[in-house]
Amino acid sequence: MFGRFKGGRPGTVAIDARTPIKQVRYVAIDTELTGLDEKKDGIVSLGAVRMTGGTIHPGETLYRLVNPSHELRAESVVIHEITPSEVREQPDIRTALLEFFAFCGQDVLVGHFVNIDLCLFDRESKCITGKTVTNPVIDTISVYTWLRRRLPMAEYFSLPETGTSLYDIARTFNIPLAGAHNALQDAFTTAQLLQRFLPLLAEAGATEIGDLLKIGIPFEGGDHHYRPTGEICNF
Repeated sequence: MFGRFKGGRPGTVAIDARTPIKQVRYVAIDTELTGLDEKKDGIVSLGAVRMTGGTIHPGETLYRLVNPSHELRAESVVIHEITPSEVREQPDIRTALLEFFAFCGQDVLVGHFVNIDLCLFDRESKCITGKTVTNPVIDTISVYTWLRRRLPMAEYFSLPETGTSLYDIARTFNIPLAGAHNALQDAFTTAQLLQRFLPLLAEAGATEIGDLLKIGIPFEGGDHHYRPTGEICNF
């Protein structure tokens, strides 16, 4: 079906598209910001959880608070509850991101509305290394949209959609929520979401990573500008 697949982003590392989804290493990621505008604000915390196929490795995680170069805005502090005093003595974004990139290696990144995270990573990475992020990337909202259209009668999709946020879809899949808007907890929730998706993907005929990378291509914009992508993918 595929030979090598580069994941839809310029400069992305090629991956053998025929590798079974269940054999691939993934890192589920999340960030919290200094404000509500991903184009102007900065990263104040990073969370990452490693997976192999549908197996989550709870001992292989990364969580870092960041002393940001941007002022922490009150409206953001109310959401993630990270205060200026908590990050004053924390590493700067350069130190935190280099550690984050080392943790991720060349694993496939997984995020919910992940383009927000990618925009931030690319912006900071260009300043630090001169390059953007090269990992293949999967957006769980794109996968969710594709599955909902392919398997409308499946248990999780037979009822009306209640929302497309990470927490809305987690509730749909009976994933317990704790510590919402904590970057590590949200990364763990994202990992569980991918875990729930894998048997449904197999049921829909998507069994190789090339299939999943096409289905899960990140779309432009965040959850405030949501438009479905998976509907056009026939892999």
